[in-house]
Amino acid sequence: MKPSTHQVLENLEQRILHGLSCEWDAALWSVTANFRKMVCKPLFSLYDYKNRLGCWSSEKREIGFSRNFVLNHSWNDIREVLYHEMAHQVASEALCVQHEPAHGPAFQKACRMLSANPRAAGTYVPLSRQISQISENDSDKIKLRIQKLLALAQSSNFHEAESAMIKAHELMAKYESEQIFRNVPRDYFSMFVGKPALRHFAEDYALAHLLMDYYFVKGIWIGAYVIEKGKMGRVLEISGAARNLQIATYVFDFIGRFIDAEWDRYNTDAKMNRYRKTDFASGILSGFKMKLESESSIGKTVSDSHSLVPTTDLQLKQYFSARYPRIGSFRRKGRQYHPDVVSDGVEIGKTLVIRQGISQPSTNVPTRYLE
Repeated sequence: MKPSTHQVLENLEQRILHGLSCEWDAALWSVTANFRKMVCKPLFSLYDYKNRLGCWSSEKREIGFSRNFVLNHSWNDIREVLYHEMAHQVASEALCVQHEPAHGPAFQKACRMLSANPRAAGTYVPLSRQISQISENDSDKIKLRIQKLLALAQSSNFHEAESAMIKAHELMAKYESEQIFRNVPRDYFSMFVGKPALRHFAEDYALAHLLMDYYFVKGIWIGAYVIEKGKMGRVLEISGAARNLQIATYVFDFIGRFIDAEWDRYNTDAKMNRYRKTDFASGILSGFKMKLESESSIGKTVSDSHSLVPTTDLQLKQYFSARYPRIGSFRRKGRQYHPDVVSDGVEIGKTLVIRQGISQPSTNVPTRYLE
């Protein structure tokens, strides 16, 4: 018997509440040990709030969330609000704030501990929408030139399309290098790219490195709740300026769709298994990277009439270090791969062209958990 809409909604809400509890447990380890033991796990509830996204209640020891918000936004946005409300809890229970404004020094200290956004409350615009709005309001000449080049990348002539894409990439690199060289102050953000999952394949890690090497973002794999599975998994989080985050997210989605489509054509009889798809996808990414390295100067230096300008963004590096003061590493086990499948993927990767849409809002839009 098919469950009713009410049952589906009730089940979804229970999974969301369980996810908030799991995320709270994980986030608490960001708090120093002497403060951590002073913070008690709260209740988590959903309410029909009209003018707030979330709320910490010290009387109830409860963190409440807007039901409409959690059902219509990505887990990235939901977690951002959770961290904000958790900072209020830490300020209340561990830092023992009494005679301070709600967003006073103790709250700000708790936000730094948790890497929480102090603005993620009330009428706050979720991060995913902010990044899109910032990019849409960006009307500088460089962006317009990049848009024109990417429009040319739609050409049915492969060489024209490829040339336009390479020029667009070089222009992005030149612009970023000039910003870095002049040390222009910029705002940085962090957001999920892709979805949280219990398992990620080798090509996911290769694609993450491609974004970091060529699209002016820094990335890290972090724990995040997987709603569909009801467990904590991992997701790639990238950090950078708003425009670069939007471009990197679009590229991530575009290449993912390209790999899926090419694999369907390559594996027409469906006789090859998932490991062969990983070989094929890794080959595509290697081939695309070869093209960028051989035909452009992205990721290395950008030459002007006076000097070679390094593309290391020290401001981004400082932002990233402050957000993640303790970074661990992990090693994946090696496995056998099929050299012919990898080689075929490389040749296809050399034909990959990132086409028009890179400057438009990504298709990686906030998730609506219930239609």
